[in-house]
Amino acid sequence: MFGDLMGMMGKIKETQEKVEATKKRLNTVLIDEKSSDGLLEVTLTANRKIKNISISDDLLQDKEMLEDYLVNTLNKAIERATNVNETELAAVAKEGMPNIPGMDLFK
Repeated sequence: MFGDLMGMMGKIKETQEKVEATKKRLNTVLIDEKSSDGLLEVTLTANRKIKNISISDDLLQDKEMLEDYLVNTLNKAIERATNVNETELAAVAKEGMPNIPGMDLFK
């Protein structure tokens, strides 16, 4: 019984280390998003940190339009980054979870 418990604890610790390594790796995964007309481009990491924003001179003439472009394009990029982040972390967590009868955590 205690051997099983120690094995599970080791597996959980190993999984925690893999999750942390995955989080670090996601800092290097870049998500690029453009507005539909290409006037605004944003780049952020899969951990949702903004790395770059490129704005066309045309957008600098209209503050309200620029604000709309920023909100829309950043929201799309954040959604894509969140999907990548959650998928990667869930895969690592599922792979490393011990099989505990009656606890189907990842169906």
